[in-house]
Parts: sequence; structure tokens; C-alpha cells
Amino acid sequence: MNDLRVLVVAGDQLARAGLAALLAQQPGTLTVDQAGADEDLQIVLEASRPDVVLWDLGWNPAGDLERIAQLPENTPPVLALIPDESHAAETWAAGVGGLLLRDVDAGLLLPALAATAQGLVVLDPALSGATPTARSLPTGPLPELTQRELQALRLLAEGLPNKTIATRLGISEHTVKFHVNSILGKLGAQSRTEAVTRATRLGLILL
Repeated sequence: MNDLRVLVVAGDQLARAGLAALLAQQPGTLTVDQAGADEDLQIVLEASRPDVVLWDLGWNPAGDLERIAQLPENTPPVLALIPDESHAAETWAAGVGGLLLRDVDAGLLLPALAATAQGLVVLDPALSGATPTARSLPTGPLPELTQRELQALRLLAEGLPNKTIATRLGISEHTVKFHVNSILGKLGAQSRTEAVTRATRLGLILL
């Protein structure tokens, strides 16, 4: 399986370096380049060919949002990091594929990036009420997951393999596989990453 190719964009050089360092610790990701928000992103995109763009909007997102809104249609999806919910609606309206708070747990960046790269909607539950124009948030009754399934789901969100989940929960690896299959079925997901993404959008787990 190929690594997920990520382009890190941020106006602040320390923020760029920090995000690149976090991603370097996550197996399955490759930071193909870093760019400042004022650079010619089209040139950077053509040279680096990322699967997804991780864009830290900093504390004053206005200028960056104009640039995001002007990106060509063939640009890889953007996962945006914002300082607080007051910027959620305008960031969403700019056309990003995912939206998280800047203090998101580092271990959850990988599934969020992977889901965004697949064209899925990634939205921090804390921001759902601030994005009334969300394009494809699910509606209807929540899936009924058992307490054990919820525990397994939270560990899935950390990117842990079945063997580690089994150790954490004190159950067999076979039982973990059973729970994972049940979670996928209840959430209508085709993969572990998609299950985590859908569960996050439903508010079953928090990023």
C-alpha cells in the first residue's frame, strides 16, 4: 500500500515544521512538500503531486480562505485546520473537504487526511453546529453500537491494528475482528478509515 502523499501549507513556518514533524511520526504518510500560504501553490502542487493538502489557517484565516476559494477544481482536497468555531462557516464555504480544530489530536490526523483524500467529508463534531451548509452530513437515527464496539471504534480512530486493540481491551484478536466487521456493517462503511470518518461525523467519537 502506497503512503498517503500530503502537502503541508501554513503561513507560519513553525506551524509547517510542526505539522510535518507530527506526520513523520505517523506510519503510512509521506509529507511531499511544505509551502507558505503566499507561495505559488499551483507550481508546488504540480511538482509534489499530493493526494491531500493539510492547510493550517493560523489565527487570521481571511487571506488563506481567499486562496483556497480560488484553487482550480482539479486541486487535491484540502483538510483545513482552524483556531475556533467562529471561522468554521466561512472556511467550509471556501470549499474545503475537511475541517478540524488546530488542536486536533496528532494520532487522528492520519485517518482524517485519508478520509479527505478519498473525497469523504471530515468535520470535527465540535464544529457541526457552526457549518449550516455542510454538504453531506448524515441524517436519521444514529447506529446503535454496543459499549465494546464504541471502545474498539475509539482505538480504531487511533490507527491501532487488531492485535493492539485486542491487548488494550483484554479480548482475542478474533473477537476484535468480529467487532470491527460489526462496526463497518452498522456504519455502512467499506473500510476502517471510512468507519472512523462516519463515526466522527455522527458524533459517536470526537477528534
